[in-house]
Amino acid sequence: MLQIDRRIFTHFDFLLPILVIPIVGLSFYLINEANTILGNKQIVYFTVGLLVFLFFFLMPLRKIEWLIPMFFWLTIALLISVEFFGISKLGAKRWLELPFVHFTIQPSEILKPAFVLMLAYLIKHNPPPEEGYGWKEFIKLSFYIILPFFLIAKEPDLGTAMVLLIVGYGILFVIGVNKKIWITIFIAIIVSGPFLYNSLHDYQKKRITDFISEKPSYHVRQSIIAIGSGGLEGKQKEEATQTHFKFLPIATSDFIFAYHVERFGFWGALGLIGFYALLIVHLITLNFKFHKDYFGQVMTTGIALLIFVYMGVNISMTIGFAPVVGVPLPFFSYGGSSFITFMIFFGILENLLTFRFDKTYKSVKYTI
Repeated sequence: MLQIDRRIFTHFDFLLPILVIPIVGLSFYLINEANTILGNKQIVYFTVGLLVFLFFFLMPLRKIEWLIPMFFWLTIALLISVEFFGISKLGAKRWLELPFVHFTIQPSEILKPAFVLMLAYLIKHNPPPEEGYGWKEFIKLSFYIILPFFLIAKEPDLGTAMVLLIVGYGILFVIGVNKKIWITIFIAIIVSGPFLYNSLHDYQKKRITDFISEKPSYHVRQSIIAIGSGGLEGKQKEEATQTHFKFLPIATSDFIFAYHVERFGFWGALGLIGFYALLIVHLITLNFKFHKDYFGQVMTTGIALLIFVYMGVNISMTIGFAPVVGVPLPFFSYGGSSFITFMIFFGILENLLTFRFDKTYKSVKYTI
């Protein structure tokens, strides 16, 4: 671990926790109100998340960045092992059970930080030319995006796979790829659309059918009722009947936004979305601090895209604007996997920001 110099904390970004803590606090309030048992469990997740944040914040990341490819391929190996040793829940094989302790892990969650770190590592050591990456470099980077996409989609977990696909190519778009490549890909997607649809599982096709049909699914109907009943200012706890009478399904995780609007109304929804918007904009502006530091730019862009995609998809599905998929609302939905993953990301980001001026912390440049 690093020897901490107090002067280093002058570079710590305090605006990140200022924007995140209100989201986390409101999440706990709602979860604990709906189910005190889940609220107590969420405290455990918060504690673990904080410890994980501190671990990655204090880790001398730039000195040991040569370990990133090993970390990435380890997570790929775990994803492959799911096919042979994974356990199934709700019709999907996504988890591995640790021997002796009967504790399960989800390799696709571990992959997320490894995925963004690997792209940061590759782009740092092979930065784009002025006109953007050409086909050779684009195909090489695409391999590291498409491989985990197919492994996760096969579980099946198309929602997580699509998120990684969007984030991966979103990073390349921001970092710089020749525009002719994007035009070619756009045309190819349009032409291959019907074939891609036919390759989906039946339940995935049903989600799309429910989405485009005039009559939304039961889950979405109950979510829309909860959101509409909240009005401008929301309802008291005793009057939030959609949630407390169990009409609203998965009210503390996938559909927690609907529960939030039922309790705090349109103004509460606007406030929550405002915090997310400020957080995303702040993350994007951090790219100016990482001028010519492609590693830092990839990390900030990747985190901003992850939060934006997760937030956009989750809120859209609760109001019937997107198919229902198991995508949590960052820092807000109940559960530990997503929260801890984002705390890893924020620990890494604060690490890069705080120690970027420490001369003893500069990394050695490698050629690949």
